[in-house]
Amino acid sequence: MSYPGRYWNKTGDGRLQCHLCPRLCTLSEGQRGFCFVRQNIDDQMVLTTYGRSSGFCLDPVEKKPLNHFLPGTSCLSFGTAGCNLGCKFCQNWDISKSKEFDRLTQEASPQEIGQAARRLNAKSIAFTYNDPVIFAEYAIDTAIECHKLGIKTIAVTAGYITRQARGEFYQHMDAANVDLKSFTEDFYNKITLSHLKPVLDTLVYLKKETKVWFEITNLMIPGLNDAKTETADMCQWIADNLGPDVPLHFTAFHPDYKMLDIEATPTNTLQQAREIALSKGLHYVYTGNVHDAAGSSTYCPSCKKLLIERDWFVLGEYNLRNNACHFCGYNIAGVFEAGPGHWGARRIPVSIGNH
Repeated sequence: MSYPGRYWNKTGDGRLQCHLCPRLCTLSEGQRGFCFVRQNIDDQMVLTTYGRSSGFCLDPVEKKPLNHFLPGTSCLSFGTAGCNLGCKFCQNWDISKSKEFDRLTQEASPQEIGQAARRLNAKSIAFTYNDPVIFAEYAIDTAIECHKLGIKTIAVTAGYITRQARGEFYQHMDAANVDLKSFTEDFYNKITLSHLKPVLDTLVYLKKETKVWFEITNLMIPGLNDAKTETADMCQWIADNLGPDVPLHFTAFHPDYKMLDIEATPTNTLQQAREIALSKGLHYVYTGNVHDAAGSSTYCPSCKKLLIERDWFVLGEYNLRNNACHFCGYNIAGVFEAGPGHWGARRIPVSIGNH
């Protein structure tokens, strides 16, 4: 289904320039953008994946990862196809790098998705698997329908979006996890075919100009972005520009896509990065994609006691009371309900709409 796209204008030579992401692709008739899903058809910009998904799944919200947003609850996750980055290490490359749409096996309107989320008792819906920025119109329309039904919305994104587009996009999101893939322009340029500054701009925007709850993920790739000096610089920047309460997840790389020759990230690399982040004053730092119960649990920044115990995606001990530490009363940053959910580690594929 082709859907009229927003965020574009005509250039002096008759082409269409997209203003959704910093690539600013300029398209002649029939051409597609780098993301492959935005196309010039009959002198109009269209989104070719509107209403079509690569699949729906009920996930624990911690899988996004979000550790301070409705802990223990389920979210209905889905994505489309394509991406506006070119990461050589992409962990969802079969979806995000797809130039075919045969994986878009389910058709579902925003209304159908919202109704399904309510029927399935999902507390939230996550736009994920590929970057929701490139299907912004579909994500926004779905978010509007979900909000009508009291369902929260989550964007799992690389944060690669323009100043012109991010206002409308994020006004419909309750939470986000932003991939900060590295803290060097060289890495972003060579490994992701993009740039660092727009991502940093998005993070500052989220902190200073929105009420979106957001957390940051840094996928650590051995030999490419795991140097202790880089980690220290990144954590210092977060502390200085975003404050100590934005949760940071260090997650393990596994060989995939065009990086099959690089080993998986050792657990101790993540643990060392976590120690560096804590030394820079960050309050909530986690390890992910590895079995590290201590590194995936939440502790009070004041009295250091265990607040939310996690073993993979299963919650154990829970010592939050009214958003505060049960032991010392310190206020814990995040979006919490009166008690935790009990979804656990279940991952359940679901069918929505037409096939």
